[in-house]
Amino acid sequence: MKYSQVAVLVLLLSFNSFAEEKKESSILGSLVSNYTPSKEETLGKILKGVLENVHLTKHKLDDDISEKAFGLYIERIDYGKQFLLKSDIAELKKFEDEFDNQYSTGQLEIVAKTKKIFDKRLPVVEKFAKDFLAKDIAFDKKEKIETDPDKRDFANSEDELKDRWRKLLKLDVLVQYLEYKEEQEGTNEDKDKKEKKKVAKKAEKKLSEKELLAKARGKVAKRYEKIFKRMKEEENSIKQDKFYNAVARVYDPHTLYLLPEEKEDFDIDISGKLEGIGALLREEGSYIKVERIIPGSASWKGKELAAEDIVLGVAQGKEGEIIDIVDMSIRDAVKMIRGPKGTVVRLKVKKPDGHIKMIDITRDKVVIEESYVKATILTHKKLKHKFGYIYVPKFYRDFQDRNGRNCSDDVKKELIKFAKKGVEGVILDLRNNGGGALEDARLMGGLFIDKGPIVQVKNSGAPKIQEDTDGKTYWDKPLIVMVNRFSASASEIVAGALKDYKRALVIGSSEQTHGKGTVQTVLDLNSFLNPVLSKMMGDFGAMKITTDMFYRINGMSTQFRGIVPDIILPDEFAYLESGERTLDHAIPYKEIPALKYKKWTKAKYDVQKLKEKSMSRVKQSEGFKKIEESVAWYKKRKELTQRSLDITEMKQFREESLKMSKKFKNDKVETELVVEKYKELKTEEDKERFKEFQEGLQKDVVLSETLLIFNDLLEQS
Repeated sequence: MKYSQVAVLVLLLSFNSFAEEKKESSILGSLVSNYTPSKEETLGKILKGVLENVHLTKHKLDDDISEKAFGLYIERIDYGKQFLLKSDIAELKKFEDEFDNQYSTGQLEIVAKTKKIFDKRLPVVEKFAKDFLAKDIAFDKKEKIETDPDKRDFANSEDELKDRWRKLLKLDVLVQYLEYKEEQEGTNEDKDKKEKKKVAKKAEKKLSEKELLAKARGKVAKRYEKIFKRMKEEENSIKQDKFYNAVARVYDPHTLYLLPEEKEDFDIDISGKLEGIGALLREEGSYIKVERIIPGSASWKGKELAAEDIVLGVAQGKEGEIIDIVDMSIRDAVKMIRGPKGTVVRLKVKKPDGHIKMIDITRDKVVIEESYVKATILTHKKLKHKFGYIYVPKFYRDFQDRNGRNCSDDVKKELIKFAKKGVEGVILDLRNNGGGALEDARLMGGLFIDKGPIVQVKNSGAPKIQEDTDGKTYWDKPLIVMVNRFSASASEIVAGALKDYKRALVIGSSEQTHGKGTVQTVLDLNSFLNPVLSKMMGDFGAMKITTDMFYRINGMSTQFRGIVPDIILPDEFAYLESGERTLDHAIPYKEIPALKYKKWTKAKYDVQKLKEKSMSRVKQSEGFKKIEESVAWYKKRKELTQRSLDITEMKQFREESLKMSKKFKNDKVETELVVEKYKELKTEEDKERFKEFQEGLQKDVVLSETLLIFNDLLEQS
């Protein structure tokens, strides 16, 4: 069904419903003049129609959806279990199977009830926090606090809730105090040399322990004063947004209602023209989490902010006050993080291992050159072969300029150069590639075969087959594709197709790739309204909605399961829970009939023997031993979600976290890779970029082992 048809259907359903409720049977113009639905009623009906008719699943908005949405709604309004009591949850649970009805009527009773409960609880918590932070706090009591909301329940009573807040505030003050102390002593890892000199100059003005604690209490008090103020002033549209998206997220994790002001925040990385830090963020419960770092961006250059980091606070400039963004909407958080080129934003970040880090980022435009394909020729001190290496950070394409750059053409150019330089094998590196243009997935896969299908895209009808039709192969020698847990969408299409054709050996540093096999589109909800209602009611926002699913040519979906590599190497991020399979309400894996395709016959090798040789080397490798050591430590540390409120124990915890993080960051083994100066370096910027690129590759133990595997493959052929 086309979207224009859906729009008509939604409108007809909506107005037929209005007419039935009001016993009207006149024409549309008369209906509008006699009965004007509320904006909430109209929006709800449009959203319901879009979800039921456009979403891939075509699932009716029923009681089953309502019950699942209730759990997500509770997470969105109080993920930290810091405001509501069990009795409040019981009151809200009365509406558990009413989400579908309230969508249709626009009478959002659960939103009104939630506001009433928060109006009662918030002043109690606010007063307790204010009184508690006004007095000295002792940190010598041996007690702990559970920091993982999933491991704690809602409080049974107001007294229990106050005790929870006592511990929360105590932890915040303790952490703030230790940060101040580290800064004063010049031991904070986030202070650069200039800042350390400033600290040294002010040594005679050092504050006492008592003064530092008082300063920390004051800072935390101001922070919560702003949090409570923001919560009290929260716009009604934000409250409704939590309701609407609780339902949308039940359909799948990538379907999302966007408020009118959020339209500009969607999908910022394809054009690369944003001024900011260059990180794709997502809302997860009360937290703002980094989903992906955009190649070429300020964050990417800084090498400190990373996927799965949680952003706890934001400050403008190095000396600005940190504003707490826990429980803040992603829209408001993004507004604070973005800013003009050249300005500094300071982020308070919680790393996956639990330690807190301050990160300064100078905002910039995404440097397009850094987002493009990078290529070089690699050799190894122990090997005689030459290998072409191509890194594809994302599947970019300029849809506004037919003559603009795209990644498939850029890869093609490099393959032609490699053929002239006598390269014996090519490595296509799709690690950390989150996807992009489907067209370039089709074209890039086609560079390595004469012709044939690359991927199937299916909604409710017959699958649409994306094929390579040019009859040309631009590289017919051995090929290896590298992937990891952050390879997603278009990169999974290419890796999957080349694996199915037996055209490439797929090597991954994780058991599978991300597993995002769904396609989203953004619908302007105003297009579903007639001009009369649109002018009368104003902007309705947009819906990002899942419409299709990718299937490999062998009939398997890339959804959920991703691509399983032929050879799996140790993964430095194995302690993280990531990928589609970790997301609530992800669309399940499916299969459809396989296509007919001709497998590649020019390269034959024994994968099992390659795997056995690799495993033997990995066991002896100092670099992989360090990776396994870091993973084991991070896994253990990640499980320790309870924090001591004893000042000595907390100090020891922070010192160990800092020490081990530095160790794993700096203790990289230099491999025996040799990186050729593949292109003429004309400017100082070019030289600096190449130096950084070269150093990164030379410390990449996974890439080094890939070359050794490639050598074994060539020896077999």
